Amino acid sequence: MNVNLSVVPAFLAGHARVLDRRRYDLLMGEGDAAGVLAALEGYRNADGGYGWGLEPDLRSPESEPGAALHAFEVFDEIAPATAPQAAALCDWLESVTLPDGGLPFALPIRDTAATAPWWAGGDPTVSSLQITSVSAAAAHRVAAHDPAVAAHPWLERATRYCLDAIHAMKEPPHAYVLAFAVRFLDAVHDTQPGAAELLKRLGDHIPEDGRVRVEGGTEDEALRPLDFAPYPGRPARTLFEPEVIAADLVRLAGEQRDDGGWAVDYARISPAGAMEWRGAATVSAVSVLRANSLV
Repeated sequence: MNVNLSVVPAFLAGHARVLDRRRYDLLMGEGDAAGVLAALEGYRNADGGYGWGLEPDLRSPESEPGAALHAFEVFDEIAPATAPQAAALCDWLESVTLPDGGLPFALPIRDTAATAPWWAGGDPTVSSLQITSVSAAAAHRVAAHDPAVAAHPWLERATRYCLDAIHAMKEPPHAYVLAFAVRFLDAVHDTQPGAAELLKRLGDHIPEDGRVRVEGGTEDEALRPLDFAPYPGRPARTLFEPEVIAADLVRLAGEQRDDGGWAVDYARISPAGAMEWRGAATVSAVSVLRANSLV
């Protein structure tokens, strides 16, 4: 592994949001939960949701379901510390949940400047397994150390919606729906009857090499084994042979660029979003490599 951690802070200083710089410091044992939460607070709205570009391709100020994942990621990373904002986010999600228990892909956006078309064109009247499953998966990771999130009725409703929607799948899902459903089932594997069997079923849609092309994405855009199963010792890892995971870890480590950061292979929507994705991707890459004891 040829990862050079010594150049990462300088890369983040020049390319990343304060939030991702704080997240990296916490990851490396040099920061604290208070600093990360203070940076996250700038994206929070009075209704308890998050906007303002917390999802880098969704720049509008309004609270959106697409930003909830990134907030839950922070609440997970500060463990064992908890924050009342996590339960407040569940309150907001409950307020926008549709009758079937799912979240819409996006709510109406007042100003679509610099926002990706898939967010701007989201149907607020239809539940999205993609958004609900990835948000619920992250919330379950928070719930492991935050009793207020674990007991929140929104999480129970979202969990039931996701299980039912995954069970009802008839056709191979889109790559992101597949990956996020796998992450969700991994998160609830030990608490929800039937999750293990559903996880095995979804595994049938993943090729042996673990590479799933993103239909409608950029020419090179694909999801890889670590997008489905980033952490060792988790049920999702059983979907891949050990050598497939090992090869993907080598790939991830080798994608560090000369400037010290990582990049993404999906579409760049705005200059700000493109830069912010690199910062977030760098924190994510180092986090996964550390979790797998490689840096």
